[in-house]
Amino acid sequence: MHRHLTVAEVTESARRLVTRFPGSGRLRRIGTSRGGRPIRMLSVGHGPRHVLVVARPHPDEPVGGATALALAERVAAGDRRSPATDPAAVTWDIVLCLDPDGAALSEGVEAATAGPGPALARYYRAAFRPVAAEQPEWAPIIGRRLPESRALFDMIDDLRPVLQASLHNVDAGGTWTQLTRDLPGLAAPYAAAAAEAGVPVQHGTYDALYWENPAPGIHVLPPPHSTARLAAGSENIGRSTWCAPQRYGGVTAIVEVPLWATGRADDPSPHPDPAGALRELSGLVREGGRQVTAVFEKARGFLPTAEDSPPRRVLEWMADDLYDLVADSWAPLVRQVEASSPAPASPALTTAGISALEVVARRQPLRAAGLLLRLLAAADDPAAAGLHHELDGLLTAWCTEFEESLRLRPVPVPTQVELQTRAVVAAAECALEL
Repeated sequence: MHRHLTVAEVTESARRLVTRFPGSGRLRRIGTSRGGRPIRMLSVGHGPRHVLVVARPHPDEPVGGATALALAERVAAGDRRSPATDPAAVTWDIVLCLDPDGAALSEGVEAATAGPGPALARYYRAAFRPVAAEQPEWAPIIGRRLPESRALFDMIDDLRPVLQASLHNVDAGGTWTQLTRDLPGLAAPYAAAAAEAGVPVQHGTYDALYWENPAPGIHVLPPPHSTARLAAGSENIGRSTWCAPQRYGGVTAIVEVPLWATGRADDPSPHPDPAGALRELSGLVREGGRQVTAVFEKARGFLPTAEDSPPRRVLEWMADDLYDLVADSWAPLVRQVEASSPAPASPALTTAGISALEVVARRQPLRAAGLLLRLLAAADDPAAAGLHHELDGLLTAWCTEFEESLRLRPVPVPTQVELQTRAVVAAAECALEL
């Protein structure tokens, strides 16, 4: 497997699996997207306890489809090496793609990361990440109930899974897992799987910047009224699909594996100048955002409206205040450093933690630039070609700087899949023992 699988390929492979293992698997439609596309779930095994797997919750993170199939194959074949994959004990219910509309807008991202050449630039030119209000896992937090979210909530209420595993890619860095409840036995098998895969375990991450961190690469959602939870991004995260299994004693594991890895991701040494680095990264994300927004402003008049164009909605959202929001979120860390001597021992202030924040600082303008390039390429205004040329040069230069600064190396797709599969099975083993 040299590249990620498309949604159509994953669906066809699921159909073939059901045929190859008669009586072991069932493929059904559990919902319909906003755009009228089917949301399908493959169930394998017939045990009384359930593990719910969610693939492709973010359309620009393509690993989940292949991981879903790998997990289904193990259970359908009667793999009893783990109690979690014993089909007589556990049923695995696998949502093949939670956001099929977004995946359609990310068409080409699967192939973009394959093969030699400037793969990072190809990835950002093809990737699409919707606004928060249109992300099925996240939209309920801000009060919007999408049909995709409703389909997943219904499955959680029906199945009452002991574990929900949400399958994610990070564009660059290391691997980590976020948990809605601690699974104390997970750290050791997870670290072993990462070591055998040759993928660094991420120490510190923007996604769980202020969450509890009981072991390297393991982050646990703080209690509901913790101020740490507020700093992590939303006081209403309990409304998300991630937290829904808690109603039935279940836990969710959000498992991240990188498309590109950096050796800095697992370097726990204190950063020599964390405050200076954070100020520099804040300037980097603001300046990159300013440059993309300047091109966007020149093109506003001839681009599709936000009402008609999901990419335009993303660009408006990012241009509004997202770059400043990201940069401002690091201000408490700067104040923490300046108020302490020596610097506090926070995972975010290590070499690894600062590298994770550098990924975010570089990622945001690249995401916007890739979307804007697509809109400019489709525009027929005379100014579009010149703006496209200008922005294309920026994206190419930024990707080169990204690769060189963090010494990125591609993680082969089979390695991503094997690591994520092992992490999910290990999390399921731990959840079954709760």
